[in-house]
Amino acid sequence: MITFEWIIGLLLGAVLLSALARWTKVPYPTFLALGGMALAFLPGSPSWTLEPDLALALFVAPVLLDAAFDTSLRDLRDNWLPVSTLVFIAVGLTTAAVAVLAHWLVPGMPWAAAIALGAIVAPPDAAAATAILRQVKLPYRLLKILEGESLLNDASALLIYRVAVGAAAVEHFRWSAFAPAILLALAGSLIAGFLFAKLSMTLTRRITDAPSAIIVQFAGTFTVWIVAEHIGLSGILTIVAYAITIARTAPARTPARLRVPSYAVWETAVFVLNVLAFVMIGMQLRPIWERLDETLRLHYCLVAAAVLGVVILTRIVWVMSYNTALRLTIARRGFHPRRPMAAPTVQGGIVISWCGMRGIVTLAAAFALPEGFPNRDLILLTAFAVVLGSLVIQGLTLRPLISALHLRDENPVATEVGRARAIAYRAALDEIDGDPSEEAEILRLEYRALLLRAESDPDGGLSSSELPADPLRRRAIAAARRSILALRQSEDIGDDAFHRLEEELDWAELSAQG
Repeated sequence: MITFEWIIGLLLGAVLLSALARWTKVPYPTFLALGGMALAFLPGSPSWTLEPDLALALFVAPVLLDAAFDTSLRDLRDNWLPVSTLVFIAVGLTTAAVAVLAHWLVPGMPWAAAIALGAIVAPPDAAAATAILRQVKLPYRLLKILEGESLLNDASALLIYRVAVGAAAVEHFRWSAFAPAILLALAGSLIAGFLFAKLSMTLTRRITDAPSAIIVQFAGTFTVWIVAEHIGLSGILTIVAYAITIARTAPARTPARLRVPSYAVWETAVFVLNVLAFVMIGMQLRPIWERLDETLRLHYCLVAAAVLGVVILTRIVWVMSYNTALRLTIARRGFHPRRPMAAPTVQGGIVISWCGMRGIVTLAAAFALPEGFPNRDLILLTAFAVVLGSLVIQGLTLRPLISALHLRDENPVATEVGRARAIAYRAALDEIDGDPSEEAEILRLEYRALLLRAESDPDGGLSSSELPADPLRRRAIAAARRSILALRQSEDIGDDAFHRLEEELDWAELSAQG
């Protein structure tokens, strides 16, 4: 009963912290990190434990699927160069810099453990950055670069992490022995994710009950991760491929009455998992802290502070170097993107370099280290310090920094939404054009009015109060939905515009069902 009472109290406390975060306009993981640290030293607080092997599956798999589901392949391709340099080079440099520093500050730390620490603190967190970035008028291209990085850098960092943990378990590590298995696992993970998605869509096609569908979604996510790990594949890459494949096929097959509650539940679940991750890791700090004497505490704190400084500095150096080289190249050769987008600027480079907050992946990876791993206590303490420090230092200053730089938002999503909405309404009109009934004529007048409003007000939308239950109206909505699916498939609109219109049509469809 006491455990249940604590869980209720923690969830309510997290809701209050989230409200405070929205009021102060800072990412809610900042307050969760502070709350987790406070809980670690609160007298009488519980001491919950979790199997290390469970941490990544429980905390990372659903959060990663939620992020991957909303990822636009079009935007990833358009920004493949900056995203790939952040995913591979920035993560690699951060891992190497932290490993060298940790091995120097703690001479007895094996290189495998030092590299594992570097990989743990290397990937920035998606939730922390986007919580702020969506509150400000940030150029669309910068937002897509950061979202693409936060999705894929987990895979590169955790790949290094897996190799380092494996190397620590063997006496003599040879890269030549690991490389073929790693390359096979990378390719196999992408194929497996695609096949899992196709199988999932086939098995769940006939589920029409919302609670059952949502339970199967969560169970399927954990099953994909567990199976991938058991057969030697990358759980991260498998989940990413699985989610992106489902995201491309599910909208055409999933009715609104299943999709609307599903999105709401997933958003809530991701929040709860962030709360549990920060609480569980926070609880591990107290026994670690109590085992250390005063001298060792000071040494561990200095190591953690030094690692935090290197993590922040390495990202700034790489991003600004890349940004400078790219702007010089554009100055000589010009800027010719496939689609209209803002050219790289110094201000944009500053924002990206400062969006380095760490979060749930870093915490879960640190916690997932097996008991008895070399310097596990130091790594766990350092990981939490890097998460807390980056969320406080960068999380609290990012919004003022963006405001001070006066970045302009060209808002291509609103343009795409306005254009696609007009096409959707025309498709709805065409669907009922040959119907001579009085109901069809009333509906045509209504949709013509909506079409005029769509052309004059791109940010406007459907009002559910205007859409009473009507089979004819459902036909029109289905035609409108087919049109935006075709626009997305042809990449005339991106996923952001598509999901905004999909939500409008979902509510219209639910209203038309009466």
